[in-house]
Amino acid sequence: MGVMTLNAAPRLEFSSELGESNYKRACREYPGQVLVDLAVMKRNMEHLVDVCGGAHSGTAVMGVVKADAYGHGLIPSALAALAGGATWLGTAQPREALLLRKAGIGPDRCHILTWLYNGTAAPFEDLIASDIDISVGSLAGIEALAAAARKLGKTARVHVKVDTGFGRNGFTPEAFDDALDLLGRFKAEGAIEIIGQWSHLAVADMPKQPVFVSSTDRQIANFEEFSLRMHEAGLSPQIRHLANTAATLTRPAIHYDLTRPGIGLYGYEPDPSMGTPSKYALTPAMSLQAQLATVKHLEAGHGISYGRTYLTEQETSAAVMPLGYADGIHRSASGSDVEGSLGQEHLGGPIRVMTTAGPRLVRVSGRVCMDQCVLDLHGDADQLGVHEGDTVLLFGPGRGEEQCEPTADDWARAAGTICYEIFTCLRSRIPRLYLHAQTALPAQDLGMLDPRSLL
Repeated sequence: MGVMTLNAAPRLEFSSELGESNYKRACREYPGQVLVDLAVMKRNMEHLVDVCGGAHSGTAVMGVVKADAYGHGLIPSALAALAGGATWLGTAQPREALLLRKAGIGPDRCHILTWLYNGTAAPFEDLIASDIDISVGSLAGIEALAAAARKLGKTARVHVKVDTGFGRNGFTPEAFDDALDLLGRFKAEGAIEIIGQWSHLAVADMPKQPVFVSSTDRQIANFEEFSLRMHEAGLSPQIRHLANTAATLTRPAIHYDLTRPGIGLYGYEPDPSMGTPSKYALTPAMSLQAQLATVKHLEAGHGISYGRTYLTEQETSAAVMPLGYADGIHRSASGSDVEGSLGQEHLGGPIRVMTTAGPRLVRVSGRVCMDQCVLDLHGDADQLGVHEGDTVLLFGPGRGEEQCEPTADDWARAAGTICYEIFTCLRSRIPRLYLHAQTALPAQDLGMLDPRSLL
């Protein structure tokens, strides 16, 4: 008689027998799964549109889907954002912008902006031909883009990136006169059309820190100064955009013509200092789970994983969770204790395990390995009812590790990073599976998705 496995993850709602079959196949193919709820993502976008005044407010909303939609999956996330009321999509890399168009998201459906490239080798002709808006932030980039437009015989839609204090992409105030001269020349020629002026905020995600509030105020003033210079040069943009998720949520005065929420679409606040997602009526869309491999008993004082950084305090059971740093589980989320070789305690990443007495929070014990982690169960596995094949939850849309419902923010604290990196580092070998696609998306959009990924 087989052992009944336990499930620490929320009960899934399958759309059909095919959806359940897809889930079982994914579990056979790999011992970990990323689950993304497209209905949740759609609701997050609907809320962000409402925050900006609604669909007819004069402020459009861009769903930022760069970096494979923060690890959530480019095409499904883009479709969920559009279903929620976004009328723009944004990708850093031109490759992803082109993939959106290739998938069937046409210019009649939304505008797409891309902004990060090597101007000497960027696929400008492909971007222009695909009606993709292109950011420029260097003189070489303007020249190359104009040359591509001239060769193609089609006007390029341009957004002028200005550096208001971030120190990253965009024209500095000192270089802006030369940029305006070039832009004016190519506009007169018909090679480019000035669509937008934009910049990015450095510390808008820390609205409780007076020094950072002042810094953001200076960036806004600089942005307005750039706008004035464009107006005086006869190059006034059609739209201006500055607000990221943080400013979308906390600075309505700079919503301007377009906002660009990124992390908010996926249900997280930009920084834990701002509070939790629920404070902003956002819900995390992603859950990460795995099925346990070996479960065995260990004696007291037994070392766990490389370097013996963790020694068991007493007789216990340990379970192997078959996800590791090759899957994107941060090695910095390893666990150590004072008895181990490092002589110091570091709490490893939190994991929800189901026992016969209810859920229990355990942590990565010892160093994260390439393909696996070890979990000290702090008890006898037989008595706890924990067995090989049990599904454990690394993170999801819960109330936090204190409530035995770990989140990506909890993992970020354990790894010394931010939730953005927790998401985007998850490797593609972990299957992405999508909940509620059939109810969240228009029927015609379902054909753009891999049917094997739908639950």
